[in-house]
Amino acid sequence: MKKIILSIDGMTCSACSNGLEKYLNKQEGIVSAGVNLVMANASISYDETKLNQEKIEEFIKKAGFKSLGEFKEIKTNEKNKKEKVKFIIMTALAIILMYISMGHMINLPVIPFLDPHKYVTNYMISLLVLTICFIIYGFDIIRNGYKNLIHRTPNMDTLVGIGVITSFLYSIYNMYLVFKGNTSLAMNLYFESSSIVIYFIKLGRYIDNLSKDKTKEAIQKLVKITPNTTIIKIDGKLKEVTLDEIHKGDIVVCKAGEKIAVDGEILEGKAHLDESFITGESKPQAKEKGSKVIAGSLNYDGYIEYKAEKIGKESTVSEIVKLVVEATNTKAPIAKVADKVSGYFVPIVIILAILTFIIYLTIGQNFETAITTFVTILVIACPCSLGLATPLAIIVSEGLCASNGILIKKSEILENAQKTNVVIFDKTGTLTYGKLKISEIKNHSDMTNNELLQIVGSIESKTTHPIGKAFVDCLEENKISKLEVKEFGNVTGYGIIGKVENKRIIIGNSKILESYKIKNDYKKEEKELASKGNSIVYVVQDEKIIAIIGVNDIVRNEAKEVIKKLTDMKIETVMLTGDNKETAEKIASELGIERAISNVLPKEKSNTIKQLKEENKFVMMCGDGINDSPALANSDIGVSVNSGTDIAMDSSDVILTKNDLNSIIKLINISKKTIINIKQNLFWAFFYNCLMIPVAMGLLKPIGISINPMIASLTMVVSSITVILNALRLKR
Repeated sequence: MKKIILSIDGMTCSACSNGLEKYLNKQEGIVSAGVNLVMANASISYDETKLNQEKIEEFIKKAGFKSLGEFKEIKTNEKNKKEKVKFIIMTALAIILMYISMGHMINLPVIPFLDPHKYVTNYMISLLVLTICFIIYGFDIIRNGYKNLIHRTPNMDTLVGIGVITSFLYSIYNMYLVFKGNTSLAMNLYFESSSIVIYFIKLGRYIDNLSKDKTKEAIQKLVKITPNTTIIKIDGKLKEVTLDEIHKGDIVVCKAGEKIAVDGEILEGKAHLDESFITGESKPQAKEKGSKVIAGSLNYDGYIEYKAEKIGKESTVSEIVKLVVEATNTKAPIAKVADKVSGYFVPIVIILAILTFIIYLTIGQNFETAITTFVTILVIACPCSLGLATPLAIIVSEGLCASNGILIKKSEILENAQKTNVVIFDKTGTLTYGKLKISEIKNHSDMTNNELLQIVGSIESKTTHPIGKAFVDCLEENKISKLEVKEFGNVTGYGIIGKVENKRIIIGNSKILESYKIKNDYKKEEKELASKGNSIVYVVQDEKIIAIIGVNDIVRNEAKEVIKKLTDMKIETVMLTGDNKETAEKIASELGIERAISNVLPKEKSNTIKQLKEENKFVMMCGDGINDSPALANSDIGVSVNSGTDIAMDSSDVILTKNDLNSIIKLINISKKTIINIKQNLFWAFFYNCLMIPVAMGLLKPIGISINPMIASLTMVVSSITVILNALRLKR
């Protein structure tokens, strides 16, 4: 078996990708095929003894699309601006069309030269011209609908295509009869039905397309994590080069404030590196000779020289990009209710319409009566309300979610969130606030805590270290002013020193005590703070320890409550983190999470989700870092908190703008109500059709009940209004 990923041209909507996917999976020799609309590619596994790339590309061509060869680069879609302009223009044309065709029915002022009673020709031609504009605008829908019908995979586009073209052709026929002298048929034109159906379907497509490129943007941002240029050392001389010019074995230089260019191993120097985008660990990692470094890591405070080991596609960042791309090419088979029903509904309606047409001619009815009945059946079955049933409920629910700080990027989420039975949380920045805070102070001085923090914070403000930022933030939050600092110095890897109010202060970890030969009588307190997951900061004055301060990443206030609610809903909770086992288990125990998986890298996070999905679990992943991107993309539903990185948010399906985990509970509850509403909408959508089709066929004529295309069109409107009003109930 061989696997190939091909770039596909010509896909404009989910109907395209779904139709192509179904068609490919029917072909002999293809083991499995997954078509990705966002990435515009098809991932195909096939039997190489039966097929090759050329034959597969022929299948794609027969399906109505074009293969551009193997998928190599990510291209963003720049059509959205043009689509916006088109949609605005078509909205204006829709208003004009409706005014011309129906304005006189509700006593609106009639445009003199388009009065249907005085200037019939002008009236009909204006409607025809406007409708042709809509036919051109929605030609992709009509083409895809008939294409899927040919491939025996009818869907929503098939229903729309048949309804639109039939209504349009019937109107053309009536227009012809008007020119022949039967002016009474001028009121039997249904051009507006064809146009408005297309308009509403395109409205839904436009909304979906607004966020279609997010995954591609996320992957491009991943690539931008690494710097464009860096410094390499050649024969003792420094030279600036681009990343493409770096070769394995080159010695690369990285100074404080710069990013690591490629994966490698330190040959000389020491530094603290921020690797949180890869490991999820919020604390900077101390690196020295022999330590491995990862491309994209930020050097906080040191000078290092390292040997380039993994470049280009071999780098950790490239591996993450690969994981995200692969995740977007694998999807759970989510079949739409409307499409499933349409698979039976469309053929049945067509067969009934044709049989009725033949029977009418057979029993001696004239052609006009037969064709009118044929069109009436198709118009009564036109899927306007069916097309609104699902997307309208979704749009209303998305607005409801937005008002609750939940941004939905894929409409399927509101249909699927209620299926969730496992929620996976990243620790750093998700269950915790993602930034270091002062958690505990052991004060052994004569000063108050605020006086102590004022001195320490003033000195720490001179460094860019994250621990220093924790103290600076504390000063700002408590509105404590900074003091003047003199003789500031940095003791690399150990801490800092400075003079405040003529007092020499030493601040750092336990190693700084050894460096200055300061006796430590507080090892028990250090152990106590460390057991709580704290980073330890000693404060020394006059060669004596005056305080021990614990700095930690604080658990979110609402986290424990959210875990309990999920447990009560019989939803399993799992914590994934790059942190050590001790810290992970402590936080899991504190929050009531039964399962905690620690020391995991991005690939391992993604693999954990795959394993859960193989157990038929519906997995929601909540994270915030770049390291979570593959896991977010690979989960059934990816959720990111607003405090997270842009890449994590772009890779996710849902963004919690209020930065509150309670939004997860709200999302699941809204999803449950949405799916109920959708089922109700589908019932009402089909209720009118199923009720009125027998009437349209003329089965009730013996008791004096009959219907014509105009009444059929009105019934369609009533059906749509019912669906709209039901969907609007979700706002309550």
